Amino acid sequence: MRQHCAIKHGIFKEILAEFLGTFVLVLFGCGSVAQTILSRNTLGEPLTIHIGFSVGLAMAVYVAGGVSGGHVNPAVSLAMVILGKLKIWKFPFYVIAQFLGAFAGAAAVFGLYYDAFMDFTNGILSVTGINATAHIFASYPARHLSVLGGFIDQVVGTGMLVLCILAIIDGGNIGAPKGVEPLAIGLILMAISVSMGLNCGYPLNPARDLGPRLFTAVAGWGMEVFSTADYWWWIPVAGPMVGGVVGAILYFLLVEMHHAHTETEKPHEEEEEEEEEEEDEDDNSLKDKYEMITMG
Repeated sequence: MRQHCAIKHGIFKEILAEFLGTFVLVLFGCGSVAQTILSRNTLGEPLTIHIGFSVGLAMAVYVAGGVSGGHVNPAVSLAMVILGKLKIWKFPFYVIAQFLGAFAGAAAVFGLYYDAFMDFTNGILSVTGINATAHIFASYPARHLSVLGGFIDQVVGTGMLVLCILAIIDGGNIGAPKGVEPLAIGLILMAISVSMGLNCGYPLNPARDLGPRLFTAVAGWGMEVFSTADYWWWIPVAGPMVGGVVGAILYFLLVEMHHAHTETEKPHEEEEEEEEEEEDEDDNSLKDKYEMITMG
């Protein structure tokens, strides 16, 4: 009974951590976009948006990392399930918490800048046009981007995100010093944002994209947020999930699997060192006894 209660308490803590971490990510990330758009680029630019999302991710991992691992992304959680680093029964709880956290983060940004939204849009919340504001919360494709191109974009971007995260947390690799991992993970997103953001703005996270999109649907932008751009909305949901799995498998096959034997060799080496130390101690004790006999 106590063990059952402990498990319940444990998963509840992890759910709350994932919720709060994703909330922090969306508040900083979408908040940086809102400040840029609503100020008509006087208080922001693409670089400040990149910094907002990158630092937001780092802070999100600091908030949740010690409790749940700080996934704040269903694609990362799925990758951890594939690699056996997260129990599969926890996966749906993590995903629900991440979506709710992203939804709440979007609501917080809208509430924070409500007056600015009304001033910018004259009270008309639109998805397209000169005064469009839906893209503050969710991704929409550039005019040149095809459906296939968008899907590949999300697979590649999320694959690189997951692959690099696994490298940072891999104890058998160089890794990052304890406590610095979230900053390193934030730098991954910064690298992706400045190199892979042209097509659709690097969503890379189904919760971060769909959660705020759902918020805009109910907050006044309407169902056009789903139908715009040939029903684009599913691309930043499905693409990252595939990309996360691809990135996890690539890292495991090409890196992690190959230093497993090194870990098994280390205990053997330690045993040999202990045996050598014991032999040295035996030799020293025999030498002492010989000297004592000689002196006698």
